Amino acid sequence: MAGVCSPRDWLPSPLGPEAARILLLGGGELGKEVALEAHRLGAEVVVVDRYWGAPAAQVATRSYVVNMLDAAAVEAIVERERPDAVLPEIEAISPAALERLEERGYCVVPNARAVRIAMNRIELRRWAAEELGLPTTRYAFASNEEEAYEACEKVGYPCLIKPEMSSSGHGHVKVVEASREAVARAYRESVSHARGESRRVIVEEYVSLETEFTVLAYRYWNEGHIVTEAMEPVEHWRYGQYHYVESWQPSSRPRGLLEEATRMAKRVAEALGGLGVFGVELLYTTDGRLLFSEVAPRPHDTGLVTLASQEYSEFHVHVRAVLGLPVPRPRVVSPAASVAVYTELEHEWFPRLMGARRALSMPGVEVRWFGKPVTYRGRRMAVVLARGGTVEEARERARRAARTLKVAPRRG
Repeated sequence: MAGVCSPRDWLPSPLGPEAARILLLGGGELGKEVALEAHRLGAEVVVVDRYWGAPAAQVATRSYVVNMLDAAAVEAIVERERPDAVLPEIEAISPAALERLEERGYCVVPNARAVRIAMNRIELRRWAAEELGLPTTRYAFASNEEEAYEACEKVGYPCLIKPEMSSSGHGHVKVVEASREAVARAYRESVSHARGESRRVIVEEYVSLETEFTVLAYRYWNEGHIVTEAMEPVEHWRYGQYHYVESWQPSSRPRGLLEEATRMAKRVAEALGGLGVFGVELLYTTDGRLLFSEVAPRPHDTGLVTLASQEYSEFHVHVRAVLGLPVPRPRVVSPAASVAVYTELEHEWFPRLMGARRALSMPGVEVRWFGKPVTYRGRRMAVVLARGGTVEEARERARRAARTLKVAPRRG
């Protein structure tokens, strides 16, 4: 079955003739956690990224630096390493390379089709709204400034313009003014952040949010069959940003709402197929609508909170599923929260995280410093994790610790 790794009841030894090998296409902070969990279960980890010193590469068995939109380069590395599983961890990857690798018998996680759909906002929206029939915001597509204006007029103001392909909120531009000039500026700004050379965008209704959820659905082998489960929904908030800032678990929203969110996420994961974790993003509007937004076919940044809240994290679940191991549904063992730490420093090599002593003196607080070798404005560099007796206590601890931290240039 394409993209599905085989079940097993044993753990391998690395470096030996039966070694299990996982190849990560993308080596950021999420990939680093996946790599660490894979090592703990005896797997070798090969990391491929576009830049030297990526976080996951620092803990890998081996690493490579290539442009992952270069299909030939990606395929050559996979053929050299012969991994048991290929895990795409970012959006800037050649879909054609994944499809060809899958055709040659490699296990792409969750599968090449799911990655292609999820990485492309236009294809994803068509699939979710028109094939699955999931509720979404109003939307339209555009390929140039004139079409963007027509799309905004159709969707209504205010609206959001997003590139066909990007990540972490890059290129999300809000349009308030109903003018051709304002839309043209927003369109140009949006496509300037696009991954690849696409000029296409999606124009979406701008909704008033009550909150947002990420439901971490996952698929794994159980008694000879692949089953779909979901972790307790993670609630999160962006504070006016287009990228994740704060997340927490468990959510205190009405149980019926959380169960509906879980049902929607499991439906998405089942329709995409394959194995592993799916981070399904859902919007809950002030007028009571629960809307599908996006899906990441891998662990999700808002799910970093599960490192503190669950008996085993989304990363551990992902690796178990990829290795064909059973995955009992993880319990929430403590209310917990996470707050991401971003930087405004531009192109500083080997920065320092200041304020660590004060943050780490707070009870229940952990700091994960990702170790990215260079900064750029708006780059996520660390995350604060905090546990508490209640979610409110955990959130306050995480915020307080995050306020003490600052990314600074290296000394000298």
